[in-house]
Amino acid sequence: VQLQASGGGLVQPGGSLRLSCAASRSIFRGNTVAWYRQAPGKQREWVATITSGGGINYADSVKGRFTISRDNARNKLYLQMNSLKPEDSAVYYCNAPYGGIYYWGQGTQVTVSS
Repeated sequence: VQLQASGGGLVQPGGSLRLSCAASRSIFRGNTVAWYRQAPGKQREWVATITSGGGINYADSVKGRFTISRDNARNKLYLQMNSLKPEDSAVYYCNAPYGGIYYWGQGTQVTVSS
């Protein structure tokens, strides 16, 4: 299973980015899938989850600004990020299970700076 994250880049504070995660297999449908991020010198932290039942949860730090969604037909997971702040700068990773194993995408860099 391969997960390919994309959509990162350099954006000014207050700007928006849409991250995508493409899977080599149909692993988003019916599974609990998530986005994480890791800033330099910090531990990887959870950002958002879509549960197997369709429930959505966000870390307090991104609630109201980020939106997680998935397109089962296209095997894609998305993270819409609005009102970005410098503290959102990090490498963002998608995470999804297949066969009882959780897989990580390779990460996409998001830098929020003026």
